[in-house]
Amino acid sequence: MGQLKHLEWPFFDDKHRRLAAELDAWCARELTHAHGSDVDAECLALVKRLGQGGWLRHAVAGQALGGVADVIDTRALCILRETLARYSGLSDFAFAMQGLGSGAISLAGSSEQRARYLPLVARGDALAAFALSEPQAGSDVAALQCSAWWDEASGHYVLNGEKTWISNGGIADFYVVFARTGEAPGARGISALIVDAQTPGFEIAERIQVIAPHPLARLRFTDCRLPRSALIGAPGEGFKVAMRTLDVFRTSVAAAALGFARRALQEGLAQAKGRAMFGGALADMPLAQAKLADMACTVDSSALLVYRAAWQRDQGQTVTREAAMAKLMATEGAQRVIDAALQLHGGRGVQTGEVVESLYREIRALRIYEGASEVQQLIIGRDLLK
Repeated sequence: MGQLKHLEWPFFDDKHRRLAAELDAWCARELTHAHGSDVDAECLALVKRLGQGGWLRHAVAGQALGGVADVIDTRALCILRETLARYSGLSDFAFAMQGLGSGAISLAGSSEQRARYLPLVARGDALAAFALSEPQAGSDVAALQCSAWWDEASGHYVLNGEKTWISNGGIADFYVVFARTGEAPGARGISALIVDAQTPGFEIAERIQVIAPHPLARLRFTDCRLPRSALIGAPGEGFKVAMRTLDVFRTSVAAAALGFARRALQEGLAQAKGRAMFGGALADMPLAQAKLADMACTVDSSALLVYRAAWQRDQGQTVTREAAMAKLMATEGAQRVIDAALQLHGGRGVQTGEVVESLYREIRALRIYEGASEVQQLIIGRDLLK
């Protein structure tokens, strides 16, 4: 329970402290960083268990639709991701994709869309995916080329193009896809559309393998016909919907990185105290103590940035700069903390199956997705210069 001391900070209410304690106990019983070879099956099973545990209710908005509240609580979201990541990177991934994949529907969906999809997401009965990135459009979202034109004769959008690096690709039941619909140049001509996995013309073009095994895929749409009811919000508002969705979940990416860093510090401390060296323990060596001190300072400074941004957003404040700072510092900091923990483990640190080896692979992608570190620097710099 020492991992929960930061919850004494004034950023939190009693409901957040109860949530953290209950989730920590559940994770200790249910989760592990180790996983087998069938990542798809494990991810599906984790979503089901997270739904049965009631945790996915925090990832959707609308009490009548299975959510905990009518508005997503950013601090709760961050507590969930931090705790899940500390115990299991794949469980954090499974939780996060349910929220990110359905986030556009929570924020801008019609009452029919919300009623159809959100209860399934909250129960873990349907997997969601967020399809924004393309082979030539990642950080520069306005450059995307996937297109959907309105066919007046049939009353359908006709979707063509590709998406890549899509989390839950290949196992999701529905995808929120952002496509150019041409209402205006650049970002103002993009719309958001829901594509069910069984829609004719939709296919998984490629499954993508990465260093920390997660379900990822390249998607292809060929004359994929979608009714107007698939449109989220108004035509041409997809970029705004995407940015609003990312604004909700960007701080939670930082929280996941914080969870990885906390686990690395925990593993590093245990290794330093338990490893015999030169007639004493590794922890007796000043260099080891200095490394642990740096790790602890990085963890606490990241936590302060993460929960400042989460608290401000829950107060209704704009947190573009604060969320960017949290993501930048927490992800880059976690990389350093995990690297230090691995160094303390010596040769064991790079052995497959060790927790620090798993963390080392898990953290790397967080410095890229939902806005690479360099993009966060641009956001912060431009905001400062306004």
